[in-house]
Amino acid sequence: MSTTRTVRVAATGARLVTGAAVAVACVIGVVSAIHAPWPEVTHDPAQVEVTPLPGDSLLVCNGDLRALGRNSVDPLSMVSAATPSLTVDGTSGAPTIATLQVPDLAGAGEVRTITGAVEDRTAPLVAASESAIVSAEDMSGFAALPCGTPRLESWLVGGTVDTGASDLIVLTNAAEVPSTVTLSVYGTSRSSRTVIVPAQTQVALPVTSIAAGNSFPVVQVTADGAPVRAVLQSSLVRTLDPAGVDLQDAVPGPQLHPVFAGVQAFAADGDDAEMTVLRMLSPEDAAQARVTVRAAGSNTVANEFTVSLVAGEPAQVSLSGLTPGSYSVQIDADAPIVSAIRQQDGLVRGSDFSWMTPAPEIDADVLLAVPAGPAPRLHLLNDTDSDVTITLEPTDGGPTTDITVPADGSVDTAVTTRTNYLLRTSGTVHAAVTMSADGRLAGWPVQPSAGAAQSITVYP
Repeated sequence: MSTTRTVRVAATGARLVTGAAVAVACVIGVVSAIHAPWPEVTHDPAQVEVTPLPGDSLLVCNGDLRALGRNSVDPLSMVSAATPSLTVDGTSGAPTIATLQVPDLAGAGEVRTITGAVEDRTAPLVAASESAIVSAEDMSGFAALPCGTPRLESWLVGGTVDTGASDLIVLTNAAEVPSTVTLSVYGTSRSSRTVIVPAQTQVALPVTSIAAGNSFPVVQVTADGAPVRAVLQSSLVRTLDPAGVDLQDAVPGPQLHPVFAGVQAFAADGDDAEMTVLRMLSPEDAAQARVTVRAAGSNTVANEFTVSLVAGEPAQVSLSGLTPGSYSVQIDADAPIVSAIRQQDGLVRGSDFSWMTPAPEIDADVLLAVPAGPAPRLHLLNDTDSDVTITLEPTDGGPTTDITVPADGSVDTAVTTRTNYLLRTSGTVHAAVTMSADGRLAGWPVQPSAGAAQSITVYP
C-alpha cells in the first residue's frame, strides 16, 4: 500500500470515529435534556395600585308613612299618615339636603336626600335617620329608620299579605335618569313585576299586588338604569284594632353567616310563638341553617336549632320560649341566605312590632344618627377572638364614652335621642340600635359609612 493511500484511509477512519462520537454525544444530550428541567420564561404582569377618587356621600330617606285604603272610591290610593322628624349630621359640617317628587301620595311631605360633598379628595361621613309616631283608627305605632344608600340589587325579607296587613314596597330613585325595577317574589307561588321609577321620584305599591297568596314572601329588587332605595312599610290591624307599624330596610344580598344584634323578646299572654319569628330564604340551593341565640352580655346558648331550607322557598320559624330581654342571633348556613327577624311587644290594640335585619361587619369609623324616639340603646356584638374597644363621640361636643366588647361577647349601652355619634372601633364588630316603650318599637342595624374609596389593583 502506497504512503498516500495509507494516509487517506487513516483520515477516513478518524472522521468516522469522530462522527460516531459526536452522534453519541448528541443522543446523550437529547436524553439528558428530556429529563432535565427546561428553562422557563416568565413575565410578571404590569400592575399598579390605584385609589380612585371618592364620590359624594349620598343617603336617601324614606319620607312620610303611607296609609292605604282610606278612600273608599279609590281603595288603592295612598295618603300621608305621618311626617317623620329628621336627625342629620356630617363630619364636614351640615350636609346638603334636597327633596324628591312623590306624585302618588296625597298630602306628601318631603322625601329628602342627604349629600356630603367631597373636599380635598376625601368623602365626608354623613348620617341621617327619621322617626314618626302615628295614632289612627287604621294605623298606630312607632317607626324609625336611617336614611340609606341606593342599590342595584336588594332584598326585602318581611311583610305579609294575610288579612289585616297593609304592607307597601317603597321605591326611591334619587338619580337623574329613570330606573327600571324588577320585583321578583319568592314564596309558595312565584311572580314578578316591572316598575318604572322616574328620575328623582318616589313611588310605592302594595305587597298584595305582586305577592298574592304568600303569607311570608321575600322580594328581590333589581334595578336597571339607576340604583334605587327599597323600603318595606308594614302595618297591621287585628280585629279592627291597629297593632303596629314598621319601616324595614332592604338586605344587600345573600350571605353565609348573618348576624343579628339587639333582637328583642317580650312577654306574651299565653302562646308566645308569634312574638319573635325568623324568616329565611336560600335563593339558589337547598341549605341547612344552624341558628344560635344568646342573651345580651352572655355566652350561654339560650336556643339552638337547625332549619332545612328548600331552594327558592322562604321558611319562617318561631324563636319561642325566650325570657324577655335582648338577644343576639347568629346563623351558619351552608349556602348563601337572606334573613330577617320580626319582634312584637303584644297582640292587642296599642301593641307594636319591628323587623330587624342582619348587622354587617364594622371595622372603620361610622357616623350614626339616633332619631327622636323612646329609650334608644346601642347593641354591640363581637364574634372575633379578641376584645374590641369602641369609642362613642357625640358630634355636638358631649362627653366621649369608651366601651370594651369582649371576645365572642356582646354589650349594650344607652344613647341619647336626636344625637349623632362618631363610632370608632379597634376591631371588627356588629352593631344595632333599638328604641322601645309601651306600644313603641323599632330597631335597625348600623351600616358602614361610605368613607374613603379602597385601593384597587389595575392591570394594563
